[in-house]
Amino acid sequence: MSQSLSNVIVHLVFSTKDRLPHLNDQNIREQMHAELGGTSKTLNCPPIIVGGVEDHIHLLARQSRTITLSDWVKELKRVTSIWIKDKSQQFNTFAWQSGYVAFSVSQSQLSKVIQYIQQQEEHHRKTDFKTEFRAFLNRHEIEYDEWYVWD
Repeated sequence: MSQSLSNVIVHLVFSTKDRLPHLNDQNIREQMHAELGGTSKTLNCPPIIVGGVEDHIHLLARQSRTITLSDWVKELKRVTSIWIKDKSQQFNTFAWQSGYVAFSVSQSQLSKVIQYIQQQEEHHRKTDFKTEFRAFLNRHEIEYDEWYVWD
């Protein structure tokens, strides 16, 4: 085959440092989601949907064949940290947590994950981030050390 093709769909989740509610303003949150999506697109990882609440984000995108997962996330965090700090001095202390989680998503489950991300605000009225995160890790059989997950 002379052409390289892929359809690797990734669901990224990461939070603000110490899960501080830096994104509690709806307008700033929507702008952050747009920045994350735009940055991802620039990295040839076209976003499908970006969502989240005041202390974490969910980004669903097709990963490029030309960038590693860790470099993709590193650049997303770097660019958006600079962007939000330039918005206002109130964000001088903004930071993303150092870690992240990434899940593969099959094409057959795509609509289900999109719907889940669209309903983040409603979902988090009932479930906090730590409970959600642990459930994801357990469902995907990802071993983790509780001590290091919550930086």
